[in-house]
Amino acid sequence: MRKENSTNAINEQILNSICSTAHTFSVIGGRWKPSIIYQLLEGKMRYHELKKNIPGISERVLVLQLRELENDLLVERIIYPEVPPRVEYQLTPLGKTMTDMLQHLSEWGSMHRRHMKVHREEKEMVLADKG
Repeated sequence: MRKENSTNAINEQILNSICSTAHTFSVIGGRWKPSIIYQLLEGKMRYHELKKNIPGISERVLVLQLRELENDLLVERIIYPEVPPRVEYQLTPLGKTMTDMLQHLSEWGSMHRRHMKVHREEKEMVLADKG
């Protein structure tokens, strides 16, 4: 965790205040948040469902990321007064506004992955021809 008054943190705050794209990625970026949000596009989910559907995420990280998404008003935590207690997560109306954007990002990512695969294969062929 870095200091709030470090040069790096201050530069990030300035960039996020003047660049909407940087601000967007600061809110939804990272390794796990896009996957969490994408899962919740389908509707309410319990914690264990999210954990099961996102391979590799640890319990600690899932909890932290869900809290950050709650603080950013993108995810709502619903607690049902039952025994045992039941908790579900869902996107807020603000969170649901990201649907089209996430779909476009997903499509771009698939296209980029294909281009990179072709590029690597071409590079390997050139290296094989030289060898």
